[in-house]
Amino acid sequence: MEQEEYTHVPNRAPRRKGDNLSIPLAIVFAGILIGGAIIFSDRPAPAQANNAAGIPARAQGGADTDQAPVELLTLRSNDHVLGNPDADVVLIEYSDAQCPFCQRFHSTLQQVMENYGKTGAVAIVYRHFPLSQIHPYAQKGAEGLECANELGGNVAFWKFEDKIFATDTASIEESALPSLASAIGLDPQKFASCVSSGKYAGRVQKDYEDGVNIGVKGTPYTVIWNRKTGKQMSLNGAYPYENVKTILGIVSTE
Repeated sequence: MEQEEYTHVPNRAPRRKGDNLSIPLAIVFAGILIGGAIIFSDRPAPAQANNAAGIPARAQGGADTDQAPVELLTLRSNDHVLGNPDADVVLIEYSDAQCPFCQRFHSTLQQVMENYGKTGAVAIVYRHFPLSQIHPYAQKGAEGLECANELGGNVAFWKFEDKIFATDTASIEESALPSLASAIGLDPQKFASCVSSGKYAGRVQKDYEDGVNIGVKGTPYTVIWNRKTGKQMSLNGAYPYENVKTILGIVSTE
C-alpha cells in the first residue's frame, strides 16, 4: 500500500513499549494481514489515515502492538461514551470532524455498535484530534460537538457526530454548524453563541495533546483496549468492519 510522507516531531518523549504481549500480537496480526490480503483481495485497500506536518508517524497504515500509557487511555468524567460505559472493551477513537477518512470509518463503528454495543460488550469513546494544518474547520467542528453536548447531553453529542459525518465534511465550516444543530433539535442561536465563544477550545486541545502522547499519527486513530485484561491494539486508518471485528476477537480473549 502506498505510504504518505510525514514530518517527525522532534524532541517528543519516547513511548513506553508494551510488555511481552507485543510479540505474540505482532505475529498474530501479521497472519491477519496475510489472510486479509487473500480474503479481501477484491476490496479496496484500507484508507490511509489523514495526517499533517508535525504528527509523528510510526508503522503507518496498520496496527500497532506498542502499548499506549494506560493513564491516558483511562476514561475521564468528561469523555463521550457511546454504549455501556462499563464495557470491558472500549474503542477509543481520535477523530477530526472534517476528516473524510473519519467519515468513512464512522460506518465501521456503527456496525461495531450494531453487533457488539447492544449487548454491552463494547463501547466507543470519542476524542478530538483536529488536524488544523490541513482541515481549517476541524477545530470549530470539535468545539461544536462539545456545544451539542452542553445543550443536549451525551445523546445530542452523538447525534451531532452522526449529522456531521452524514454531510460533506469539506463544507463543515463554522457558519454551517448551527443548521446541523437545529436539525437534531438544538437551539441554533444558543449553539452558535456557544461555538463562537471558544469556551471549549481548551477541552479540545487536551484531547489533542493526550493523543500525541499516546502516539496518534493521523485520523482516524483508534485504540482497542480490553480494560479487564489490559490487552490493546491500535489501528491507524479507516479499516473495514471485517478487520476491526478480527482485532476485537483478539483483544477480547482472556
